Amino acid sequence: MDVLNVAAIMLDAEGKIALWSPQAEKLFGYSAEEALGRPAARVMVHEQHHELVQRLFAEVMGGEGNWAGVFPVRHKDGTSLLVEFRNMRLEDDRKHLYALGLATEQSTLRQVERDLALSTRLIAQSPIGLAVVDSELRYITVNPALERINGLAAHEHVGRHVREALPFLDTVAIESDMRQVLATGVPILDRESVGHTPADPDHQHAWSVSFYRLESSNGRVLGLAVSVVDVTERHRATSEVAAARRRLTLVADASMRIGTTLDLDRTARELAEVAVPDLADVAAVDVLDSALNGRTGPVVHDGPATFRALAVAAAFSTDAIRAADQPGEVARYEVDRLVTHCVNTGRPVRVSHVDEDDLRRIARSPEAAELLAAAGVHSYMAVPLIARGEVLGALDLKRTRNPEPFNDDDELLAGELAARAAVCIDNARWHRQVRNTALTLQRSLLPQQPSDQPGLEIANRYEPAQAASEVGGDWFDVIPLNGEKTALVVGDVMGSGINAAVTMGQLRTATRTLAELDLAPDEVLRHLDRITDRMGQTITTCVYAVYDPHQAQCLISTAGHLPPVLARPGRPPELLDLPTGVPLGVGGFPYRTTTFDLRPGDELVLYTDGLVETRDEAIDVRLDLLLSLLGEPERTLDATCEVLLQTLRQPGDHDDVALLIARARTHP
Repeated sequence: MDVLNVAAIMLDAEGKIALWSPQAEKLFGYSAEEALGRPAARVMVHEQHHELVQRLFAEVMGGEGNWAGVFPVRHKDGTSLLVEFRNMRLEDDRKHLYALGLATEQSTLRQVERDLALSTRLIAQSPIGLAVVDSELRYITVNPALERINGLAAHEHVGRHVREALPFLDTVAIESDMRQVLATGVPILDRESVGHTPADPDHQHAWSVSFYRLESSNGRVLGLAVSVVDVTERHRATSEVAAARRRLTLVADASMRIGTTLDLDRTARELAEVAVPDLADVAAVDVLDSALNGRTGPVVHDGPATFRALAVAAAFSTDAIRAADQPGEVARYEVDRLVTHCVNTGRPVRVSHVDEDDLRRIARSPEAAELLAAAGVHSYMAVPLIARGEVLGALDLKRTRNPEPFNDDDELLAGELAARAAVCIDNARWHRQVRNTALTLQRSLLPQQPSDQPGLEIANRYEPAQAASEVGGDWFDVIPLNGEKTALVVGDVMGSGINAAVTMGQLRTATRTLAELDLAPDEVLRHLDRITDRMGQTITTCVYAVYDPHQAQCLISTAGHLPPVLARPGRPPELLDLPTGVPLGVGGFPYRTTTFDLRPGDELVLYTDGLVETRDEAIDVRLDLLLSLLGEPERTLDATCEVLLQTLRQPGDHDDVALLIARARTHP
């Protein structure tokens, strides 16, 4: 009545005004004091209408029925108003009769009627889902659009809580937003909600939802108005753009992270780690054992496949890791396995929705299939690693927590990652083969474990570079000479790879030949310098010493090499102060021989720079550390070698090491 501005007027049996509501005061202009007790006809009706009013009044009071219609009424200011009336007879408990009239200005009523009709039509025909819920979050009304959106008829909404009507959506979040708006009165606009409804259970939809608080004119909270707009297409487009951006980011990330070294295992780990969690929950990299051993073949193969596992990674702890072949393991997969089909055809294999039969074709064993099932593997993909026309292996991908199955876009992305990584893996594979060849050559050129010599106890070690760099040209040698003398040699050819190993072999052979001539150390280095110079662009450092057990003396000469260490019992170890000399191959500079005593118990330590040089510490600091290690309590020579290598060598060292220790002992 407040909204419609409805006036209430009550007349007694004589037609006098007995009740005059505030709305009547506002509508007709008379105050209650001016109207109460006066005949209504005199207050409200023009004289020409008195007879008609009295007849209508008599009909209502006579019980002939209610009367409704439009009647001209006089306003206090003398103007006429067309007023819509609803008149009826009332009787109190004492049988007294009254006439109640409800009145509103005709133009106001017509406007309300038009507004209501328009609102009803708009709500009914609107493509936007609309609903009203009460303060307990129960549906009061829903429009046809919301029925279609939710896949529920109106009667399945009305009277039910939101959580009861829409259990297929995240109603916890929805009701939390509703209560917030009820409490604060601040609308929530365009809150996106995603889910599946009974209207389309097989496809995900997205909606933009807004909540507004409804209040009465006196501020009482009535409930909420809810509007729902289907924005599925926009959501899909946005998701596709976001997915494309993520794919580009992942490819860019892969370009930076994969192939940072020529280490095969590390390259495989980098590929597996890039693939999770953005592309897969679990990723494994397996290389064909034939490719790893240098046997090449065409893209298309036939028959079973033998793989060597290189890397496995997961976004979280999962049984799927236990089901995978662990790095270093070799496994044979029959023709019916999906990964075998992948490498045999050189084409991706994708199973969007994995079932029990698929798991048996994915897993290495029935036990592994059970682990994959327990881990929740629901989608699988294997992508071949192809480089230079050869299938090297496969990138194996699984999804467990990610609810979406692998799709075409995922396959394209996995193929891009595999193509980039395959080249890096191929480079690392060939580098490993070349490195192994050079290392084999180098080890074949180094002396076998030399036996102790007259008056000398000998220990030695050779370690290739720990990083994935190529093999260097470090070497050592122990050469028996006439008169029970022994030549001790350590050298370092600059450069790496097979060329350095071949040069090292040539110089070692030349050194042995020159040693047979019983030349002084400086003469041996002078001849080696000329030989090295004739070999071309080769620079080599070398230290050459000859020990005579009968004289208990050592003659030594160096060519640009780090100084040997002399350790005597009861005295601190010291670096020998020797004329350094220039490296072999420089030419034109003399070498000098230095003589010093080497008595029983004394140790002479010869080494290459890979033992002490690092990128982050000064050489003096490293040499001091070497001396401190050699000054520790006496131990076996082999134990000393291990201590030096374990302490001084660092992970990823890029240089090889040759170490030779000789301890003088009593000679009969």
